[in-house]
Parts: sequence; C-alpha cells; structure tokens
Amino acid sequence: MHGPIVVGTDGSDSASVAVGEGIELARAFDAVLHVVCAYHPEAVGTRNLPSEFAGSVLPDSKAQAVLDDVAARARQAGVKAEPHAVTGDAAEAILDLAERLDAGLIVVGNKGISSVRRYVLGNVPSKVVHHAPCSTLVVQTT
Repeated sequence: MHGPIVVGTDGSDSASVAVGEGIELARAFDAVLHVVCAYHPEAVGTRNLPSEFAGSVLPDSKAQAVLDDVAARARQAGVKAEPHAVTGDAAEAILDLAERLDAGLIVVGNKGISSVRRYVLGNVPSKVVHHAPCSTLVVQTT
C-alpha cells in the first residue's frame, strides 16, 4: 500500500471501532493516519440546524476534542496522526482529503444512519465507498 490512511470519526462508539482499525493498519504499514472530523462552526451551532442534521456533524469545539482523543490513542500505539477538523458534510470531507493526499486507504465504519436521515443526507459509508479515489475498508462496527 502506498500513501497515508484516512479515517473519519464523529466520536461515536461505532466510529471509535473504525478509528482503532485505522490505527492498527497505520502501525502495520508504517503509514501516517489522517483523521477527519466534520463539524459546523459554533456560530451556526447544531441547535440552529434542521432536526434531520442533528448528530450528523459536531460543533467545532467537540470536533477538536474528538480529534485530540484520537491523536492520543494513535500516539500510545506509536502511530503518527494528523487531525483534520473540516466544516461540512462528513463523506465529502473524507473524500476530498483522501484525494488531496493521494491516500492509499480510507477506513470508515459500517454503521449508517436512520432511513429518514439517510434519505435526506445520504449514508456516509455508502458515499465514501462509491466515490473513493483509493481502496476503502468498511469496518464492521455494530
């Protein structure tokens, strides 16, 4: 495998499983792990978003806390992790970063979102798999 590994997280238990797999793969391949967390700026705040968006992205302060936690986990495993707090859609953030970095692998969890929200927002793992510029590992997290 060439290039870095990109993993997306929202700080959920499910995403944590995917992050763990990303850390293990980065260690095994001696690759840099790029961790993406999508958020909306505090000025917008999730309370001002329509209900179908609640929980799909984090406010920026929570995104930074999630990234700090993942960076600490990676350091403990001896892996170099680069955090990326990105505004907007999670799938687009993951895909854009993977393309920009010429990533060797994208790691995402398989847990989707409810059928109503999936219809409105789309399913992050599905979007990533269908539009990935590199190989994608979908981790069984449920």
